Amino acid sequence: MRGEAMGNKQKKQMNLNVFIMNAGHHEAAWRHPGTEPQNITDIAYFQRIARIAEQAKFDSLFLADGLAVSNNIKHGAFVGLEPFTLLSALAAVTEQIGLIGTVSTTYNEPFHVARKFASLDHISKGRAGWNIVTSGSEFEASNFSRDKHLEHHKRYERAKEFLEVTTSLWDSWEDDAIVIDREAGVFAQPEKVRSINHAGDAFKVRGPLNIPRSPQGHPVLVQAGSSEDGKEFAAQYAEAIFTAQQTLAEAKQFYSDVKARAARYGRNPEELKILPGICAVIGATESEAKEKEQQLNELTVPEYGLNQLSNMLGLNLFTYPLDGPLPELPNVGDINGNKSRFQLVADLATRERLTIRQLIHRLAGGRGHRVFAGTALQVADELEAWFTQGGSDGFNIMPPYLPAGLEEFASQVVPELQRRGLFRTAYQGRTLREHFGLGRPVNRYGIQAPDQAPLAARN
Repeated sequence: MRGEAMGNKQKKQMNLNVFIMNAGHHEAAWRHPGTEPQNITDIAYFQRIARIAEQAKFDSLFLADGLAVSNNIKHGAFVGLEPFTLLSALAAVTEQIGLIGTVSTTYNEPFHVARKFASLDHISKGRAGWNIVTSGSEFEASNFSRDKHLEHHKRYERAKEFLEVTTSLWDSWEDDAIVIDREAGVFAQPEKVRSINHAGDAFKVRGPLNIPRSPQGHPVLVQAGSSEDGKEFAAQYAEAIFTAQQTLAEAKQFYSDVKARAARYGRNPEELKILPGICAVIGATESEAKEKEQQLNELTVPEYGLNQLSNMLGLNLFTYPLDGPLPELPNVGDINGNKSRFQLVADLATRERLTIRQLIHRLAGGRGHRVFAGTALQVADELEAWFTQGGSDGFNIMPPYLPAGLEEFASQVVPELQRRGLFRTAYQGRTLREHFGLGRPVNRYGIQAPDQAPLAARN
């Protein structure tokens, strides 16, 4: 269903984010001869990737993050640089592309996170975004003086309070608080710098933040959970959602569900961008693309895939035959990790009657996100179908291998989307909010609330 080039009438355009994952998203990418796993801590490598993405006019770069080394270190290259440090370095060599980093609300403190994201927003001149996660890995708890992971629902309760504190801190300075009156000796107006005096179940924070309000007011708020708790959280707070669906029908259902929830919170659903992940393997012909996908799958290490799948499903699969079916799975209610990903994988295996080996290969490229192998035109067709038929506002592009996978998408798929009028040919703004078509948040303390006295009155 190839679209026609855009005429005089402006049509709705999709948002495209590029999800950077070290050597690439396929679990065997580091074994591919065209990748550079030796450079996953080399800033020059990431700067090169960032420049490719910005030249193609992507909305943003996105970095995932975890706070533990899993049991897969022998066969997997999913470790790397800390997001704030890396994104700050990338801000220095880019000018317009957004910079989104993942930070957990379970294993951090709001003041630290508020200050770091405000700093990144200042450094990048308004291009920062926060991917809010509650952490899905049991391994992380033991690195933060805890014997076990917080229960799923409690993690989201903590996240809500965490976000309330963080956004309050971002608002603790009014935009015009700094005056720099050298003659009068006044740097800032203390009546426009406020303590927040938060006292809740998880946090007690006085404030104000020790950095002025940043260019975007609040960095863009992104969320990646698709469980019931995750969807409710996203509908209430998120401005973009990175999600995973395998079929257009599933994507449409998720899209309409979350948009409706946002409306129930009194929000404009258009200000919540839903961006499913897609790992596109591109070839000159469909058969070449399928062959490239097969070659990658043949590089997978079964032990690695079994460990990944066992963690996703909360079940030790090492004692079951690779070419047999999945055993009976636990109930989703018993999963304390990523509930939505558990359900997606369970549904995929059941719907397509996959063996364990087949399921490992299906998940190797995107860990549950959709993998599609085809020509650039076929990839563009798929993206257009999901976008125009109510399945997405754009996509989280997940190159299977880097940097070549991003170069292929940028040089082949992006021009086709531009030809169809579905993607920008030039940036229209400089901030990430402008790229996403989002407004700048109003400072909640612009009109003084009774319990939010200016700093001067509290000193």
